[in-house]
Amino acid sequence: MPRMQHFGWFFARGFGPQGWGRPDWDWGYDWTRPDLYQQSVRTLEQAGLDLVIAEDAISLGNPSTLDLRIRQAYGGPKHDPLLLAPYLFAATQHIGVVPTVNAGITPPYLAARQASTLAHLSGGRFGLNVVTDVGSARHVGAAPLPHDAAYDRAEEWLGVIRHLWHSWGEDAVVADTDTWHFADGERTDGSRRQGTYFDVTGPLNALPLADDPVIVSPGGSGRGLAFAGTHSDVQLALAPLDAATVRDYRSRIAEASAAAGRAPGAVRTMFVVTPEIVSSATEADRLVDASRHPSDEDLLVVAMGQSSDLETDLTTLDLDAPLPAGLFGDHVSAGTIRGLVGDTPDAPLRALLTRKARKGRLDERAGFVGTADEFADFAEELGDDADNDGFILSGDLHPVAVTRMLADLVPVLRRRGLLRREFGDGGLRANLTDF
Repeated sequence: MPRMQHFGWFFARGFGPQGWGRPDWDWGYDWTRPDLYQQSVRTLEQAGLDLVIAEDAISLGNPSTLDLRIRQAYGGPKHDPLLLAPYLFAATQHIGVVPTVNAGITPPYLAARQASTLAHLSGGRFGLNVVTDVGSARHVGAAPLPHDAAYDRAEEWLGVIRHLWHSWGEDAVVADTDTWHFADGERTDGSRRQGTYFDVTGPLNALPLADDPVIVSPGGSGRGLAFAGTHSDVQLALAPLDAATVRDYRSRIAEASAAAGRAPGAVRTMFVVTPEIVSSATEADRLVDASRHPSDEDLLVVAMGQSSDLETDLTTLDLDAPLPAGLFGDHVSAGTIRGLVGDTPDAPLRALLTRKARKGRLDERAGFVGTADEFADFAEELGDDADNDGFILSGDLHPVAVTRMLADLVPVLRRRGLLRREFGDGGLRANLTDF
């Protein structure tokens, strides 16, 4: 019997103009209104997905790349995904909603109170995707930090938040209607947490939680893996194509988790993938063949997207020369840089961009173009051979994008026993742990 896996959706453009640059735009949805997202998330819940994660980058980027980020709506404009969450909860009953929150610029007391409120309002379906982006620091008058120091700050930030979530004792709420005695202040913790980055005094002005909200984190560096093993319930990773790499990645998360004294299986590792589901092997071959010899114009489109992700303008560089030494600042994610250069940092930019432009066949484990059955074969293989926890499918949160990816995929995954048909009760944490 195949191993059932968890599935989610990564709302990759964030709370921005869904469908921009695609024919989907002509459906006429208004991306600033909730209807578009509510219709999409209802479909995701019907499909049996456990959670939807909303990407967010607060900053439009540095002045040298700002135009690149907004010209094609790669990096903005965006609304705050935290404020979209209540609309998504109102449209659904089971699926978890996980907005991105920046640990570098969101005060921990405020973040703890907002998360507690949304966890109560949603019946435990709220989670936090914690990022350590330092590019936004200038917008709040803070100094940017190097990569590892940003993780140090995020660890302290999350420690303060958990302290605040637990600053009410289990018996602090009295709720005695005879005497109208609601709560006992002596059973709350008003202690001060003073660290390197934060100085916060409790208790939190919010009701205590039955369980902490689910913590999600990205990051493939050693520091990112250690953070996930210590603090996270879900670790996001870019999907490799072979079981051995998945096993190795999961083992590193498990080792970090064990080193932090957590129980085996405390962290669900979920691989982010954007499959291109097609109707036939012939169509898959056509798409792959068409991608093998990108034009300079095709490479420029890839370069614009990479420039946005890396907050570094690649579009003015010589295509036939290697990337200049020291091109990327300390604020740029090591994982994002590695996603471009791989293990060939001295290769010409043309080669790096061509590699990003090329597509590959799923049945050959060379890429993510394939039929629904071929994706199911891939998922089943990773579940059986690598004990994979699941996948996060990535795309716009747009009804057309969601339906395009899931229409053929969901029936096949369910027939194979890889995708849930129903939910239990208990919120997002239960979604992730009930098998």
